[in-house]
Amino acid sequence: MPSRIESSRAPVIASVMASMCMVAIEATIVSTAMPQIVADLGGLRLYSWVFSAFLLAQTALTVVFGNLADIYGRKPIMLLGIAIFVLGSILAGFSWSMPTMILFRLVQGIGAGAMQPVAMIIVADLYPARERGKIQGYLASVWAISAVLGPVVGGLIIRNFSWAWIFWINIPIGMIAAAGFVTFLHENIQHERRSIDVGGATTFMIAVASLLIGLTKIGTPDTGMFAAAAGVFCISAVAFVMQERRAANPMVSFALWSHRPIATANGVALLSGMALMGLTTFVPIYVQIVLHRSPVAAGLALTTMLVGWPVGATLAARLFHRFGLHQLLLTGALLLPVGASLFVLLTPQSSPVIAGIGSLVMGFGMGLLSVSSLVLIQEIVDRSQRGSATASNLFSRNLGSTLGATVLGAVLNHGLTRSTGGPSVTSDQLRQLIELPPGSMPGDAVLRTALQHSLNLTFWAMLAITVVVVAIAFLVPAVELRQANPVTVE
Repeated sequence: MPSRIESSRAPVIASVMASMCMVAIEATIVSTAMPQIVADLGGLRLYSWVFSAFLLAQTALTVVFGNLADIYGRKPIMLLGIAIFVLGSILAGFSWSMPTMILFRLVQGIGAGAMQPVAMIIVADLYPARERGKIQGYLASVWAISAVLGPVVGGLIIRNFSWAWIFWINIPIGMIAAAGFVTFLHENIQHERRSIDVGGATTFMIAVASLLIGLTKIGTPDTGMFAAAAGVFCISAVAFVMQERRAANPMVSFALWSHRPIATANGVALLSGMALMGLTTFVPIYVQIVLHRSPVAAGLALTTMLVGWPVGATLAARLFHRFGLHQLLLTGALLLPVGASLFVLLTPQSSPVIAGIGSLVMGFGMGLLSVSSLVLIQEIVDRSQRGSATASNLFSRNLGSTLGATVLGAVLNHGLTRSTGGPSVTSDQLRQLIELPPGSMPGDAVLRTALQHSLNLTFWAMLAITVVVVAIAFLVPAVELRQANPVTVE
């Protein structure tokens, strides 16, 4: 019944975009409101955990929910994710302290961990690979638009309403998305009823959570927390491997993850996520402090990446049939070091336009790379494993972002320590360097020079990561697109 398939696609994709919008806009809109939230709730020392809690839950549970989508179907897991996310949003708006805010952000992260992978799986089910790239481009544009609108919407809400509404605006969006899935998404596939690997899911979440907590503690005075997190990670990782080897239906199939196309595509996703985090974290600092430009200029230098990404993703859709997934993936990978090399060439006399061009090139490469790698792994597995394969790719990218922030942050701190011969630049000094004009604070020139050399070292590390991305991309085998989509949608 082709006509019914076509008529269902548009509202389902609209629902997918609505659900992705909630996740995409959350980071930027919450960042805008955090000063007011801290002023009301206190707990400045827990500031970073408002974001870390969300990321921890989302990253740890991506693979879990991807596996559950293979067992119970896409719609029930997506609806569950929306319900959890909206519940977390409602509770976050009623937070009365910073610990409760962190707890409710954790709940939001659980919902996001379900929605993000299942949204990609639904797209893969509805569209054959030759059409899927265009839809992936639409989803990429959701992230780009959300990144731009988030601060604007957040600022308007803070100015005219309570900060609670930055969370409560998810309620109508979530209800609309859920209604769309209930009404238009009908799955005719008989899903295999398998036992749930509760032990694997539990040990996996503990291992990932302790890993990310440990990574955030590297280079901090809190050595006790780092040691405890490292110990928990080692124990839970061993327990996870033992559980998965003996489980009848393991949550993570080692055979699936070790399959060459999946292993290499996920390796590309992980390392490109690291490079992207270096771009988004350190370019604004360089533009503002070293180049002496305004925050607006720094934002524009980074915004070009948000232009290049959806353009690359959308263009990939038109090139699938002509060049193939492998060539697009390789092209995207090659563009990353090209863009990263421009940041290595930056000097205090450079124009921020160079940084903007580098961001644009890397964003365009990421658009080609992310879509082609995701579609590639979806095409080499059976539908019953598509959820697990998709989740593995998203998990790799999210983990790469976390690793990138940690590893490149350590490189920056090492460079600062080596340049100044002592402790790194403090947060107060960094704030003064941003807010005050050059030469208005003692040691201004020395600190700026030290920061310039340290950031340059960080950009070299980012370039090295992108070179490794290219090397792994050459190992990704070519995959032929399927001629027909086996899934029927009523």
